[in-house]
Amino acid sequence: MASNSNKPGLFGRIWRALTSPSARWSVLALLLLGALGGAAAVVSTQVMVHATGTDEFCGGACHSMQWVAAEHKASSHGVTSKGLSAKCSDCHIPHSYPKVLWYKAVAGTKDAYHEMKGTISTEEKFKKERLRMAEAVWAEFRETDSANCRTCHVMTPEVLAAQKGAARKAHEGRFASKETCIDCHKGVAHEEPES
Repeated sequence: MASNSNKPGLFGRIWRALTSPSARWSVLALLLLGALGGAAAVVSTQVMVHATGTDEFCGGACHSMQWVAAEHKASSHGVTSKGLSAKCSDCHIPHSYPKVLWYKAVAGTKDAYHEMKGTISTEEKFKKERLRMAEAVWAEFRETDSANCRTCHVMTPEVLAAQKGAARKAHEGRFASKETCIDCHKGVAHEEPES
């Protein structure tokens, strides 16, 4: 009786199937299928990045952020004097690829975990966690030197020269120090949490 010890296992058979030439499909057909699959992946990724970057999503559809979403809408970042508004993602999500994808994956996983756990499911629970969450965001802003702020607010010597009074005096020291936007502007779009 012959032994079956030379017969490959499940993973061996799968690997052989994946690496063997196809008798059914031409190379061109496989390339086209790969290109279509790649295009579908890129388009669906863009759709998801856009859909999960709206204020509606951040403030209500998935996250327990409705309390800070209302603050944001009432702030100078909700609607500026020029009629512009900053979305949640403008301030809280990196703007360049692949950073935006990695950040959304990590933040989304963390948010989903806390949603399921109920960490911030009520306004009272949210207020208890607010300082901890704010400190994490402030640390991110310091780490990136407030890069997201700088996509809208450019601080150059020319801009500084055009500023008046206290704003100019406060910003003059910024060029000589290691401070970043968030060090002075913590309550610009949300109320500062209680210590």
